[in-house]
Amino acid sequence: MQIEYQSDVGRRRNTNQDYASVFTNQAGIKLAVLADGMGGHRAGDIASQMAVTNLGTAWENLSLSDDEKVAQWFIKTIQEENTRIYQRGQEQPEYNGMGTTIVAAALSEDQFTIAHVGDSRAYLIREDKIIQLTEDHSLVNELVKSGEISEEMAANHPRKNILTRSVGMPGTVEVDVSTYIWQLKDRLLLCSDGLTNMLSEETIGTIINQEGALFDKVTELIERANEAGGADNITVLLIEYKEDVA
Repeated sequence: MQIEYQSDVGRRRNTNQDYASVFTNQAGIKLAVLADGMGGHRAGDIASQMAVTNLGTAWENLSLSDDEKVAQWFIKTIQEENTRIYQRGQEQPEYNGMGTTIVAAALSEDQFTIAHVGDSRAYLIREDKIIQLTEDHSLVNELVKSGEISEEMAANHPRKNILTRSVGMPGTVEVDVSTYIWQLKDRLLLCSDGLTNMLSEETIGTIINQEGALFDKVTELIERANEAGGADNITVLLIEYKEDVA
């Protein structure tokens, strides 16, 4: 298994509120985490870093490998982080309303478990298909699901950035968790909306499916998103599943 990731501020933002990292637990299972923060006065930067770092630190202290227990751990730990970020926002007025998306993948030998809150996405690229594994927790997606607007209208909707769920909201946050079986040569993409708002799924899939090193594909995705306007921070984390050669 190979993992590469990069984050870029984009063309129109002064600060990068995205954050991503990879951690390994006591059982040798890797956890990839990506977050896209929100809030002024650097609150978004702090929220995304808190979510990724705290989730990662908790993971490093575990020896979990059972997928059902991993799913339960995701729900419990992301809820704890939700409370922590919300309380931080309450304690410091300049951080009021701070929050973050999160998309995370626990990567075992046979399968992987995805947890997410918000509109950062996970995609599976299997052979020549690109499949969105997560559903955006956003107002616009709710409008699409209810039939009030079309997917074409959603792409340029003025309220596209309004989330229905985020880490840092009061009370309980619902975490979507699902587990999938790996197939050889699968690629798993975690990304912030700075990528998917700039590039179509077809373009993303084409870049990932071309020949070349994984690192170069991550670089090209970010470059192409910037060429398309770079309206937001862009973070790309790409995983390739292949048999480890002993």
